[in-house]
Amino acid sequence: MEHTMMQNKYSIKDLERISGIKAHTLRIWEQRYEILNPERTDTNIRYYTNSDLKRILNISLLNNNGYKISNIAELNEEELKQKVNKILNSFSTESAQVDNLMLSLMDMDEDKFESTINNSILHFGFENTMEKVVFPFLKQMGNMWLSGIISPAQEHYISNLVRQKLIVGIDKINVSPNSASKKFIFFLPNEELHEMGLLYAYYLCKARGHKCVYLGQSVPIEDIEKINLSINPDFLVSILTAQMADENMIKFFDICENKIQNAKFLLGGRLIVNKPENIPFPSDRFFSFREFMDFKKLI
Repeated sequence: MEHTMMQNKYSIKDLERISGIKAHTLRIWEQRYEILNPERTDTNIRYYTNSDLKRILNISLLNNNGYKISNIAELNEEELKQKVNKILNSFSTESAQVDNLMLSLMDMDEDKFESTINNSILHFGFENTMEKVVFPFLKQMGNMWLSGIISPAQEHYISNLVRQKLIVGIDKINVSPNSASKKFIFFLPNEELHEMGLLYAYYLCKARGHKCVYLGQSVPIEDIEKINLSINPDFLVSILTAQMADENMIKFFDICENKIQNAKFLLGGRLIVNKPENIPFPSDRFFSFREFMDFKKLI
């Protein structure tokens, strides 16, 4: 299924944000090699089109894979496309597939998105694909959404496709708990709806044979308290990404500390990574993780 929803006009800052190439570098390339030909509005403001954006993504891909910009500039469109496809189809690096997903997003091409993830899983494995392809792409997409480059509909559309992949991956796990298994509860606090990271944490624990209870989005702390008493878990895992005032974060930590006994808390997400220094954890039962590599060490 293909249908385009990306905006049609981009500033050079937009190109920088999406491609990762500094605006200053893009201007130099534009002047020296004429790799882009921006158009102008009626008020003489320069802007770039979807075609320009796709072209700069392809140029960035080649440049990141060892091609000099002077050599790239000499390629015609067909040659550029052939070299890009050769890299993308080789699945030699995970980072190239991040660009492939970005191109899929631009075209809203579900088939291309599906095949990119499926082939990445075949070449790199499920965990590497999630950590080095999918999550970097989602972070980039989130920045685009915050900047108004893509719509909320696009963000939801792609997020749901990724969510489906995670659920399929979880369903395929066939590892039985053993005597060394620990007990985990996975939850998101009230009004927290972004469960992609929590689903992946669930996958990692389940794949390692741990006993897991997945509660999902927006769970009242009172419910956590009741389930904690009946299950007596070793760990509670949560991911905090939605905006939360400092006083609410302190309140959340304090409630967890006072209402939930014995278990340790493993906390990740944007809010935890960027937690102000003046908001300490209540006790040594709280652990934070920046990346899922850190989470794996904690479990």
